[in-house]
Amino acid sequence: MIRLSFAILLLGAALLPGTARADALQQESFSSWKAMQECAKQANLKFPDHTPEGNARREAARQECLRAHRLPVSGPAVPPPTR
Repeated sequence: MIRLSFAILLLGAALLPGTARADALQQESFSSWKAMQECAKQANLKFPDHTPEGNARREAARQECLRAHRLPVSGPAVPPPTR
């Protein structure tokens, strides 16, 4: 019984570093998403009107913020193919 408990404890200890690594990756991902959300909020505050011109300016400001913070920038929207 003691050997079984020790084996389970040893196995659990071996798995802990993998869990810690996943948490670090999650934290990095969460911080990137939060920064991206902050860029969208700033752009929305800067250009609150929802006209075509305002939408274009807001998107340009969001893209500029993303580039300034070295975050992923989405490419131009591609229309669906016609049949």
